[in-house]
Amino acid sequence: MQSRNKILDDISQMMTNAMGVAQGAKDEAGTAMKSWMDRWMAERNFVTREEFDAVRAMAQKAREENEALKARLDAMEGKPAKTAPKRAAAKKAAPKSATKASGGTSTRAKKS
Repeated sequence: MQSRNKILDDISQMMTNAMGVAQGAKDEAGTAMKSWMDRWMAERNFVTREEFDAVRAMAQKAREENEALKARLDAMEGKPAKTAPKRAAAKKAAPKSATKASGGTSTRAKKS
């Protein structure tokens, strides 16, 4: 039979408790750092990603409504309607040229 050593049991218990204290200290430090960063960012008027995306979506919707109203106004005045803005066409053209320059093929080219 194996006898239990009181000193080794005490050391084992002490190490287990020390690990629990270390884990608690880590959690506390993480919480303190997060609250400090949140406070620092709030003082500098940074916005969250969700707020940025919401405003961006609102701006995109407003642009689309303005384009629709402009087309409607042009139709009422008898002017020919303009096509989509050149800026949007330029954004779509850039990835194609970048793909061709890198030697790759686009997915549309593969389907044809």
